[in-house]
Order: sequence, then C-alpha cells, then structure tokens
Amino acid sequence: MSRTDERSSGPFPDPSEPSSPGPFPEPSDPSSAEPQGHGLRLCSWDAESDADVEAWLRGRTDPDFQRWNTPLVWDATFEGARESLRRRAESDAAGTTVAFRVTDAESGATLGQVGLSGIDAHLRRAVVGYWVLPEARGRRVATRALDLAARWTFTELGIHRLELDHAVGHAASCRIAELCGFRYEGLLRGAAFAEGRQDAFRDAHLHARLATDPAPEGIR
Repeated sequence: MSRTDERSSGPFPDPSEPSSPGPFPEPSDPSSAEPQGHGLRLCSWDAESDADVEAWLRGRTDPDFQRWNTPLVWDATFEGARESLRRRAESDAAGTTVAFRVTDAESGATLGQVGLSGIDAHLRRAVVGYWVLPEARGRRVATRALDLAARWTFTELGIHRLELDHAVGHAASCRIAELCGFRYEGLLRGAAFAEGRQDAFRDAHLHARLATDPAPEGIR
C-alpha cells in the first residue's frame, strides 16, 4: 500500500479562475461524489456510521498497514477512529483533502480507502494514498481503486500531476503504481517516518502520473 494521505494542503482553485482558490465540486454532484468503475464505487466515509468507523479502525490498526505507514495520529480506539473520520470530513468539506471509502459496486462491502492530500492550488498537484482491508487483498482492489481515483482526479478536479510515494522495500506498491501509470521518478531520502516511530526516518520511492500521460490499459 502507498503511504497514507496525511499531508497539509490548500483549497483547489476553480478552473475558470486559476488565481482564486475555490472549493471542490459539490458533494451533490454524483459524478464527483461517487466515482464508479472497475467493479468498484468510491464513497464518502460517514463518521456517524459504526460500520464505517469499524472498517477505518481495522484498516489503520492492521499490522501490514502499520509496517509500511506511520500516521501522524494513531487511531488506536473506536472513538479515536471516529474522531479521525470527523476531522477528515471537515478537511474534505473545506476542499483540502478528498477521502473515499472503496466499496464493491455490487455488494457495497467496504474494501479499503483511497484519498488525496497535499493539494497544491496553483501547480495543480496532489498526492494520492490508499490502503486495503486484509480480507480484500489479492483481488486487485488497490490497482483498480488507484486507477479509478486517478482518472476522477484528472477529469473532475483538473489536477495535472498526481504523486504517490511508498517506503523503500514495498515491492507490491511499486508494481501497483507502475500498473496504474505512475512512473518511478526516484528516491526520496528520509521522506517517511520509520516503522512505528516519529523520531526516525526512512527512504521512499516517488512515482507520479500526469494528466497528459497515456491511460493504462487492461485494469479490471
């Protein structure tokens, strides 16, 4: 999985007024609120839903997640996870992040998370991160969700450059990034917290996909 989407960011500008920051598309717009494709639907998280909170907590406390990610704030309890989702909803509403619950398009089952952060209002750049629940792994959920989110980001938000980085050694994330058209661009020295620590660092690989890059084929 890629590093979690916990970056500071600013409101995204209205494409018709590039010099003036503006909000993201209104949640009432279905094409913006719930992207669909590859057998998935990307939905908003609901901090008042116990099922959503439980899924968020399981995802963030999963040992494999914690091996490759050291969040700024640990969600160790049910109520802590609820508060985390509430904060994310606030930043989504402000247009500084976008967080999607990845669900199966037919059953509605929660499969994971994909989201944007680090949004640059002027350079039209953002960072994407994702994770997948243990029971949903091995089904190409990460690949399908990442490509779906990237396409939505380019077409609905007008982002030009979408970056993805992950801790060095995470070969699966490298493969997923490349399958989704995120080219490897180099090594970021000391760019990520070390496993389980915020007082030490580790290197990360940087990948990126541009809106002008050819869309990957064969993702399903």
